[in-house]
Amino acid sequence: MTIIPGLILAAALAVLGNYLADLIGVDLMGLPKSPISPIMMAIVLGMLLRNSIRLPAMLEPGIKFSLQRILRLGIVLLGMRLSLGEVGLIGLKALPIILITVPVALLVVTFISKKLGLSGRMGSLIAVGTSICGATAIMATAPTINAKDDEVSYAVACIAVFGMAAMLVYPFAAHWLFSADPVLSGMFLGTAVHDTAQVAGAGLVYQQYFGEPQALDVATVTKLVRNLSMLIVIPLMSILYHRKAQEGAQAPAWYTMIPLFVVGFALMSLLRTVGDMGDLAFGFLEQARWNSIVGIAGTIAAYSLAIAMAAVGLGTRLSNLRAIGPRPLIVGLISALLVGATSALSILIIY
Repeated sequence: MTIIPGLILAAALAVLGNYLADLIGVDLMGLPKSPISPIMMAIVLGMLLRNSIRLPAMLEPGIKFSLQRILRLGIVLLGMRLSLGEVGLIGLKALPIILITVPVALLVVTFISKKLGLSGRMGSLIAVGTSICGATAIMATAPTINAKDDEVSYAVACIAVFGMAAMLVYPFAAHWLFSADPVLSGMFLGTAVHDTAQVAGAGLVYQQYFGEPQALDVATVTKLVRNLSMLIVIPLMSILYHRKAQEGAQAPAWYTMIPLFVVGFALMSLLRTVGDMGDLAFGFLEQARWNSIVGIAGTIAAYSLAIAMAAVGLGTRLSNLRAIGPRPLIVGLISALLVGATSALSILIIY
């Protein structure tokens, strides 16, 4: 089935979100700049459409493609905004926060899950999804602990619901908590919001509301470094689970757990670093032309992320809440609040 219909729908919602944000904020409210984020508007439009009418099945491949491939394209191209030196500095600064939030979330969420009577598999999935990178970590962990399909679905739904809420609320909380510091706000968004797509959305909301693109850059780098903790956590969860169960699958090879878009982001940063050296980029390209190329890459990244965020809204089914039941939702809520509080306190104490 073709991806074109769903891709066109996501792109149309991204454009419509931008138009409506300006219409409401500038034309109707008479403000010089709209206080409404186009990204937030696109997400809301997608959610309204998904949950008010039955979308044709022909749209699903394009929505999925937008949420996965287009999102990753946007993240990869964001690497052109930063040199390797800048990426390294951000990563090193964010590393202590990551080293605190990930273990705390894993330990506490697993403990709470047991106390509320969830299966060990379900608790593990929610723990890795909350602490590392949302649905990606859940899908990578599931086969290593023999998780059932409904457990995977419930865990992903929990992450989607509370990650979405965090994406819409945390940009404003970060701006207030960290006195409008875009670096600290970006670190908070990169460690407190669950999924990579949701972190990108939160960074975009912050950028659009407060005019600070640096927050998106910092949030993206922080999240990519956080994603790499899968290399340690997923094999560890597998070992711990199978030590108790004494059965089942082996942990996947380490290199399969490095998301390719992380590699792509690093390569684009390397390209930016080399291109910025000397009077001529790569020895033959004038710097003005090179800067134009960098700007085009940034524009494509922005449009790609806007399309992906519309797809986030289109992929959010509120009806899933009824199927989950109260206990996984309670664990998901506690997990989201725990990660956010741990991240905020760590940043405030350390920085």
